[in-house]
Amino acid sequence: MSDLLRRKMATEKTMQKYRARAFDWRNRSTCIHLARFQMRQMGHRPPAIPDLRSPLGARSALKATGHDHLAALLDSLLPRIAPAAMLLGDLALVAGDPEDAGGFDSIVVSAGDKLLGWHPDDPSGIKPLIVRELIGAWRL
Repeated sequence: MSDLLRRKMATEKTMQKYRARAFDWRNRSTCIHLARFQMRQMGHRPPAIPDLRSPLGARSALKATGHDHLAALLDSLLPRIAPAAMLLGDLALVAGDPEDAGGFDSIVVSAGDKLLGWHPDDPSGIKPLIVRELIGAWRL
């Protein structure tokens, strides 16, 4: 199977799972869960995610990994790439609003010319996002 076809199939599975799932700490519908699912679909074996039930619990879990930021956690798991080099299925990090989702940055999935993730104004499921600046990108 070609790499592009594998990426397409993995990203479609991720979209199917999260398209209609609202962002929810208690139901394990967060960007870290989205990223882990995408990583597994692409053949990676990321570590398990602790049972996160709130932004405070997520912050504690992140600190327990030895990282202060999601970018550092992703750097420890995947090779960082230039955002312009992203392919279908790669991950990127968007700066978060301190007022939303506990002030966390947001992990999104590349869908070719779009980025998919939860929008704070409509967290009912993942959607294409308009993003002006990325903190970083990682190859899957």
